[in-house]
Amino acid sequence: MPPDEEDESSPLHPAQYMDRPHIIFNLKTEKFVCWLKVMKRDGTQKSTILTADHILGPYTMVQSDLRPLNMSAGDFDLVVGPDGKVYYYFERVHSELICADLTEDYTDVTGYYSTHFPNTQPPYVREAPAYFFRKGRHYMFTSGTTGYHPNPSEVVQAKSFHGPWEVLGDPHPYDTSRTSYNSQITSVFRHPFKKDLYIALADRWMPNLPDLAGEDHANGKGYQKTAEIYSRMFEPDTDFVMDEVHYSCDMNIDTSVADYVWLPIRFDGEMAYLDWKDEWRVEDYE
Repeated sequence: MPPDEEDESSPLHPAQYMDRPHIIFNLKTEKFVCWLKVMKRDGTQKSTILTADHILGPYTMVQSDLRPLNMSAGDFDLVVGPDGKVYYYFERVHSELICADLTEDYTDVTGYYSTHFPNTQPPYVREAPAYFFRKGRHYMFTSGTTGYHPNPSEVVQAKSFHGPWEVLGDPHPYDTSRTSYNSQITSVFRHPFKKDLYIALADRWMPNLPDLAGEDHANGKGYQKTAEIYSRMFEPDTDFVMDEVHYSCDMNIDTSVADYVWLPIRFDGEMAYLDWKDEWRVEDYE
């Protein structure tokens, strides 16, 4: 039976928004475990956890309205280590990035965690962690926090899951628009049949973003304006009011028109780069 649409406490009520589902498999319990980020209309962000015997379900809800570590948890990634232990990377909303250990059944946090990249406010806070492992090094892409407006990405590396993380720089150094090719990296995976091919998937939330058109887009002024707006908007005791263009983009965005950017990662030593390619083929890689 579908949930009562008048009951806003229901995890599936339309007054709430679900995104970034992650599904992992637990070898011990033989369960597929799905974590969801749920955005409430009051601005809070919480988690829902589901389990199933098969990847296509049906799924049973284990927890809803979870505040992991009593924190508001935003964009996240789940990483299964070689020993089966799971690490939960998430943005502590508008504050810092957290790496938390999950319980053996993958349905909750243990209480052990580490904090990374603390910042006072958007747009400087890092979000949208996208983890991958290569040649003994842990890597992660993150973005800044400017709502649906694209911004410069950052790549970091570490020797362990909990860091410490070393900032390597912007993986899009030739993108003069400073928008990560108008996208936000969401996932990285290694091609299972290629020697060293890692592919980054990025969301292009607003393909036709108004203030990224023309010269302002090419020289990065569109991003600079957005970053200034978010910086002023989140300053303590601010009386700043978001302008009409940015308000309409963030609050009334139609994500049904969003599309994706798929790019192979180029490595130069320990640095990971994403070069723009209008077209590329998996068959061209060893």
